[in-house]
Amino acid sequence: MNQQISPTKGNLLDTKRSLNLARLGFDLLDRKRNILIREMMSLIDKATEIQNKIDETFSSAYIALQRANISLGICDEIAGATPVEEGVHITYRSVMGVEIPLVSIDAQPATLSYGFESSNSLLDEAYIKFYAVKMLTVELAEVENSVYRLANAIRKTQKRANALKNIIIPRFDETVKFITEALEEKDREEFSRLKVIKRQKEQASA
Repeated sequence: MNQQISPTKGNLLDTKRSLNLARLGFDLLDRKRNILIREMMSLIDKATEIQNKIDETFSSAYIALQRANISLGICDEIAGATPVEEGVHITYRSVMGVEIPLVSIDAQPATLSYGFESSNSLLDEAYIKFYAVKMLTVELAEVENSVYRLANAIRKTQKRANALKNIIIPRFDETVKFITEALEEKDREEFSRLKVIKRQKEQASA
């Protein structure tokens, strides 16, 4: 409570108005937090699903690569012929004011970039599987980054909501109580004073 505030009706109205705004702010923050939590939980489930797919694809891709290495020897030169991926793009969408990344990659078929003379179907299989891993990794990067941003926003929202609930709103409640009690006490004193004046007038006129 602000001990410096004067217990006037004007200050009481101002404090009640601030209290209502603080309660409204808390309600909005609480709704925002719940929406962000729901969004994050759905993305966590999605991330788990994608990660499982990546693990499975990685495992089969490495097995395919091992087979290719056995049949062709170490495929360093062939691997060096694979072009660097430059088709990844990032845009953003907003969820309750939180910027969530949208990661996309130019959709192209898995085109083999090496010659057929020094390769075989085992290497082709490994290449196609690692290409699938790349596509899944782009998807996972979007989801995991989104989860991180949402978690950070949830922490900040929770902190602000807690400040309103545990500090600001109780402080305004206490100030309203202080001013109300002071005004009531002032009214009682004024009522008593008027009664005394009335009694004195009655005695004087008797």
